[in-house]
Amino acid sequence: MSSARRASSTASPGCARSKPRHKLVAVATLFLLAALCLSSPSPAAPEDHSLRIYFIDAEGGQATLFVTPEGQSLLIDTGWPGNAGADPRFATPGTTPFTERDAGRILAAANDAGLSKIDFVLITHYHVDHVGGVSQLAARIPIGTFIDHGQNREPNSDLTKVFFAAYQNVLASGKYQHLVAKPGDVLPIKGMRAEIVASDGEVIQKPLPGAGQPNLACDNFHPPAETSENRFSLGTLITFGKLKILDLGDLTSDQEKQLMCPGNRLGHVDIYIASHHGLYRSGSTALVHAIAPRIAIVDNGATKGGSPSALDIIKTSPGIAGIWQLHFSEEALEHNAPLEYIANPQGPDAGNYLLLTAAPDGSFEMFNSRTKKTQQYALVTLLR
Repeated sequence: MSSARRASSTASPGCARSKPRHKLVAVATLFLLAALCLSSPSPAAPEDHSLRIYFIDAEGGQATLFVTPEGQSLLIDTGWPGNAGADPRFATPGTTPFTERDAGRILAAANDAGLSKIDFVLITHYHVDHVGGVSQLAARIPIGTFIDHGQNREPNSDLTKVFFAAYQNVLASGKYQHLVAKPGDVLPIKGMRAEIVASDGEVIQKPLPGAGQPNLACDNFHPPAETSENRFSLGTLITFGKLKILDLGDLTSDQEKQLMCPGNRLGHVDIYIASHHGLYRSGSTALVHAIAPRIAIVDNGATKGGSPSALDIIKTSPGIAGIWQLHFSEEALEHNAPLEYIANPQGPDAGNYLLLTAAPDGSFEMFNSRTKKTQQYALVTLLR
């Protein structure tokens, strides 16, 4: 694999046994999912060799912070700009608090993780709910390198042009390194492997090791063509020990077909960060059932993302043990995950987050900051 190209120097939440992956494995794989769910006032201190992933509430945007055992950090997207509700502890001096919500929530997570800087900020694409918080975040905390897919591919959208221009102004300051990532690139992050599988309308052309199986869900799969920035999203497969985590940004179903048909180029993953906030235009059966995740995390808002059809596709995926949501979806109603799996239920938004702490052996635990409870997932793998 090539390295990334440098563009410029500038009570229990359902402790249950998962279903076997039956047809998707060569011999047999049995996932034994935790029988132990702990209640504590705060997440346990991570072990020296753990990977921490904060799923920050951006109310239907995305902001996901990875912290490796080596202390390096990767933030995927920066949420919205200028929303009310920022943590006043992180207000810029001389400005009015509660005006930069998502930047404040990212800083709160970084503070919890003991970070004084963010090493890498990856922008999946240039829609306002993903890139909108860049300027505010950059004014609050040092950032090492920005990573993106290159040019704005939605030039006819005034809103997208505005926030792409704001992002370009940050890069033009000369304070940051900048990488334009292509499919097959491996990002220079210590402590985990982050490989780009989709970028700027292109996808990896060869199956990853262990992948390549025929994908029966491709039969009669004819998704509509997309032209927005979503189609050009930067997608990343992160490997940490035996654990695999997939984040495709807002990649749409037509690009999922390019990636997953006629053969599955990704193989199985453990953690699926639901594409496009769990919106029906992404997260097709051809993708989700083929990768067969152990759990899924949906970064939806109350009225953005969390489509019933997308949630149902995840629920029926082979081997799925649980869906975790940042918000109760008002559209999905009974299709939502159980309340214990939701960080922010109906009512005023409290900005609760989810925290995944993973060990290299493939085991991990999920902490819900609302319930103050932790669910452990232990992995026992027989012959594949």
